[in-house]
Amino acid sequence: MPVVLGYDESSGSKCALRVAIEMSAAFGEPLVLVFGAAVPGSLGEEYHAHREAVLEAGRRALDEAVAVAETAGVPTTVEIIDDKPAPALLAAAERHRARFVVVGSWGESPMRGALLGSTPHKLLHLSSIPVVCVPTRE
Repeated sequence: MPVVLGYDESSGSKCALRVAIEMSAAFGEPLVLVFGAAVPGSLGEEYHAHREAVLEAGRRALDEAVAVAETAGVPTTVEIIDDKPAPALLAAAERHRARFVVVGSWGESPMRGALLGSTPHKLLHLSSIPVVCVPTRE
């Protein structure tokens, strides 16, 4: 039962990466690194260029996270999913029958998260498995 981590190179996801690696190592389970890459729009050359740029950013971000996990001796799987972060993480967690979903928190207030629809907030309400929200440490 792997650990699924939402990773996007933000300071919150970097803190979450450390925790997810610790959890994966403690349970002797692999780490599934997920980048939700939904791009607004659906038509035209501009959309395709934007989508390719987002996918490339996701690949670079996940390559960095894989290197950190491998240095810690944790095996990884990488998924770039063409969906918003919360649905992408939920789909990956279901597909891999994950033990936990781990995400970083931006330190938003509960009200701000509820109003803006933060990924951790959505996961806490929609996930059928435990969600670990890691606070950002500055």
